[in-house]
Order: sequence, then C-alpha cells, then structure tokens
Amino acid sequence: MNHRHRKVLHALFDHPISANIEFKDVESLLKELGAEIDTKAGNRVGVKIGNRAATFHHAQHDLHKDEVVKVKHFLVDCGIDPSQFPV
Repeated sequence: MNHRHRKVLHALFDHPISANIEFKDVESLLKELGAEIDTKAGNRVGVKIGNRAATFHHAQHDLHKDEVVKVKHFLVDCGIDPSQFPV
C-alpha cells in the first residue's frame, strides 16, 4: 500500500470526520485492499471485500460525512484497521 492510500485510510478514521475525502481516492484505496467494485443504478457503487458487501453513493467529488462513516464502518466490519498501515 502506497503512502497516498495510507493517508486516505487514516483520513477515513480521523475525528472529527473529514469532509474533503474524494471518492476516487476511496475507490483506489478499496481496490488496493482487494475490493471488487461494480457500478449500480442511481449513482451507486457496490463494493465487496471477502464475504462483506456494501453499497455507497458515488460522489462526483468529496464524500459527504455520512458516506465517510459508512465506508469506515464497512472497513471495520472487514477487519481493516488503520494501525496496520502506519503513515
């Protein structure tokens, strides 16, 4: 995992919740983590890591704070912890 991916991962877990995380960066991080990503109807994106799956809103630019929280919870459910990937 490169430095940029690690920065995005840590930004997802920051407190207070960041409002300037670009969706394309999150998508790149998820692919690096081995996710299968497919486009769904209604500007949605399906993501699957292992046996866990989730659907997220495909933001044109920055993710809304509620989407950041959804991605964070999905990563936690998948067993991904930012401490495993120091910046």
